[in-house]
Amino acid sequence: MRKETIILAGIVAVVVIGAIVGSRYYRDSIQSGSVTSNTGSGKPAISAEQLDRPGSNSLGPADAKVTVVEFYDPECEACAAFAPVVKKMFDAYGGKFRLVMRYMPLHPNSIPAANFTEVAAEEGKYGQALELLFRKQPEWGTKHGAPPDPKAPGINDLFDRYATELGLDTAKVRSAISSNRFGSKIAQDKQDGQALGVRQTPTFFVNGRQLARLGEADLRALIDDELRK
Repeated sequence: MRKETIILAGIVAVVVIGAIVGSRYYRDSIQSGSVTSNTGSGKPAISAEQLDRPGSNSLGPADAKVTVVEFYDPECEACAAFAPVVKKMFDAYGGKFRLVMRYMPLHPNSIPAANFTEVAAEEGKYGQALELLFRKQPEWGTKHGAPPDPKAPGINDLFDRYATELGLDTAKVRSAISSNRFGSKIAQDKQDGQALGVRQTPTFFVNGRQLARLGEADLRALIDDELRK
């Protein structure tokens, strides 16, 4: 009996020590930025780098307590429809969160559009360019279920018009689109998004927590929850 008690005590001690070591490792990982939370059941831990790469387009203070990351497609109709909601919330929170925009190209004209916004970003006009592309999306976006109009202007001509409207160098825009100048950045964004389990756009992460259901109330609730911490 005494021997069984000793063995049982030894097993308990090993379990307790393992739990302590595991909890310390997890806590240290979070503090070092190597692990962020993800609300989805069974989803792996994700790295901070996968969410926010150096050079990602962003709005808001770098030291904001809350970082909202949006994976989007410029050609996505849902992204265009939800964009005014995001802008309204960003303005309403008055700098309480930082908004990071990442590409998740899933449509035929997404890559040219992303190159367009990147050229605009170099001129300090990323936000204006994205807003314009969303507003003009019916002109340049893929038309589903209908053959293309042979008399309609091509995508290069349309982006020339948009560049002129924003005061961008049209030759620079054309060159970037034809050479896919920002292809590596766009591909990195897509790779990160896929690693994070992004399968549709827009997809949001708030301090590493994925928004489970797209909607203004749900996004506000997640941001407010992180602000309260």
